[in-house]
This record gives sequence, structure tokens and C-alpha cells, in this order.
Amino acid sequence: MQSGFPTTSSGRSIRRLFTVVLRGWILPLALAAAITFPLRSALADWYQVPSGSMRPTILEGDRILVSNLAFGLRVPFTSTWITRWGAPRRGDIVTLASPVDGIRLVKRVIGLPGDHLSMVDNQLRINGQTVAYEAESGVDMQKVGPGRIEHSSQEKECLPGHTHQLDLTADLPSLRSFPEIVIPAGCYFVMGDNRDNSYDSRYFGFVREEKITGRASRVGASFDPDRYYRPRLQRWLKPLV
Repeated sequence: MQSGFPTTSSGRSIRRLFTVVLRGWILPLALAAAITFPLRSALADWYQVPSGSMRPTILEGDRILVSNLAFGLRVPFTSTWITRWGAPRRGDIVTLASPVDGIRLVKRVIGLPGDHLSMVDNQLRINGQTVAYEAESGVDMQKVGPGRIEHSSQEKECLPGHTHQLDLTADLPSLRSFPEIVIPAGCYFVMGDNRDNSYDSRYFGFVREEKITGRASRVGASFDPDRYYRPRLQRWLKPLV
């Protein structure tokens, strides 16, 4: 039976070259991938943010660092827990699989299991207490469509135990009010900081805890998509609050 390579000296040279490439490049790369990808899935990852739903906290073009160990250890590439040691807290910025189509999203935890939550004209009420808001002097300019720029006012939202900035855009259609709801056990209510330009729990409902994959801690790197991905060095390693 003939082998797959010619038996001439030329064929032997090709076979030796193939062996060198296989041992020197392909196998090490395959081994590195076999180690790296499960580690990224189970331990930590980074995520390129394509949309502005978390402005002004996270901008389009930010690469955020995400700890997949924030709440426990999972079997790589699954939602199965090996062990748990924490749960999302109010104000956490988390990555999650969308309940609608499984696409990875980045949102802020607003409501916890058992909370009574409502909103009137962009003002939250949590467990009978109206959330305080403080006007900010800054104005954010954001692209909301081809050739369309909107000016957003900014506020501080003082959640129980956590304060962060919001973008509010009066000229955009948005679900700014909803009646009181009770968040079921094992579920969370998440929203974007770009409050009038975010697809979040107001539209797709509660997020089950197993769908929350990690907690974002800081911006790793940032590149401006409107300026040919010019580095925004002032945002590199910036903590997310």
C-alpha cells in the first residue's frame, strides 16, 4: 500500500517539513487554545462594547474587563455551577445572555430578588423608597442613527448603596414609566445607564441568575470608532462605577 507522501527524496523532505510544522507550530497553538479558551470562559474575559446603551459609564469602542469568577466557578462553556460564593449586587455592571436571543449584553443591576420596583418619568422607586437624583452639569453628544446626533443631559442616580451617572435623552422614545413589579426569586432587573436608549429588562423582562455570566470591573482599552479607532488613552484601565 502506498503512503500519502511520495517516496522520493523530495517526498521525504516534504514529510519532514510537515512534521516540523506540526510539532513546532500546530500542536503548540492547539494546546494553547485548548488551555486558554476554557480559562477565559471560566475565569476572566474581555468584551468589546459595540453600542452606547451604557453611556456615559461605558462608551462604544471600550474593551471592558470581566471577571467570570465574581459569583462562582462554572464548568467552562456552560451555565453549570461547580461552586458558588457570591451573587450580583445592586449597582453591579454585569454581562449576561439576553433572555430573547442569547446575545451577550452589558447592563447594570437595578433590582434584586424580592424587590418591589416601579418607575415614573425615569425616577425609580425601590421597596417603597423613591431613588434620589442629582443633576450634573455635563452634556453628552451621542450618535443615535445615521447622521443623527442627540444631546443628552446627565444625572447621578443614587441607588441604595451605589451612585452612578445616567444619560437622559428627552427626544428619544423610551419606556420611562412602569407600574410596581415584584422581582421573583433567582431573578434580577437590569437597565442601561443610557436610560432612554437601552434595550433592557423594561423590554425583555427579568434575567435569571444563571444567565448572568460575569461582573465588569474596568475598561481595559478603548478605541474611538468615529475617529478611525484612535486610542482613547485616558480611558485605558479606568475603573467602572
